[in-house]
Amino acid sequence: MGLQYKKKFGLMDYFRSPIQRNAILTAFAFLAIPMLVYLIFVVFPIFQAAYFSLYKWNGLGSLTDFRGIDNFTKIFTDPIFGKAIANNFKIVFLSLIFQIPLSLMIALVIARRFKGAVIFRTIFFLPYILSEVIAGTIWSFVYNPQIGIQNTVLADWIPWLANFQFLGHQDTVFASIFVVLIWKYFGLHMVILIAGMQSIPVEVEEAAYIDGVNKWQLNWHIILPLLKPTILLSIFFSIVGSFQTFDIIWAMGRGDPVNGAETMVTYMYKYGFQRFQLGFGSAVAVVIFMITIGVSLLYQKFTAEKES
Repeated sequence: MGLQYKKKFGLMDYFRSPIQRNAILTAFAFLAIPMLVYLIFVVFPIFQAAYFSLYKWNGLGSLTDFRGIDNFTKIFTDPIFGKAIANNFKIVFLSLIFQIPLSLMIALVIARRFKGAVIFRTIFFLPYILSEVIAGTIWSFVYNPQIGIQNTVLADWIPWLANFQFLGHQDTVFASIFVVLIWKYFGLHMVILIAGMQSIPVEVEEAAYIDGVNKWQLNWHIILPLLKPTILLSIFFSIVGSFQTFDIIWAMGRGDPVNGAETMVTYMYKYGFQRFQLGFGSAVAVVIFMITIGVSLLYQKFTAEKES
């Protein structure tokens, strides 16, 4: 009997086959333009911002005033930036405490098919369709001390709220804006969770009812464990989005008064585009990028350990 052996194929062997070679070249042709766009508009600006962050620069002329890490030292010694970071992490924490559970509860109710379920899904998802600027402007009128909700509705039951400026007090501005953030984004998480529930086979639910479980036991012991990957995805979106909060806050008062609703992005915008300190603003952008990447990696590591 002759010796039998298996021939090992490498990448060059695929190129020797006309069919495989054409397939690979076609794939590269389709990927070339998207990759080029990604490199130009995503990767290059990251390195460019890192380069600008080492200089004191107002956006005009050449980069000549090299400062090294001075911009970063200024960032981490500025108490306003410390407050902005604290506000971002407060948004993360409160979103996980209120926004995700609210979305989950509503999803558990309207995911099931009943008369009017589609109407309720549409109503709850509508705020997410609005742009952040429009949503912020609408709620600025809601909180308006002359024509807002506190004068038209709440003042009848709570007289001291008449002409109260929810967005004009340092103690209430953050909570007022966070209410808007919940209203704006819980519909997105609700739709994500409903999509996850619809991927659960109907037979699982039917078998559970045959075994005699009630709705509470079904949701807690069967639906939620099967929905865990979708919940983790929704949490990840909430965390990343919390670090990028800008438009609504800017439309409702630019983070003021007294930086009560300041976030890292509003802080960056004020220095980079209002005060024309683009070098310092770029340093803030680099810090935001590193914090977001760090938190994302830690979260993925944590979830990977839990799943394993």
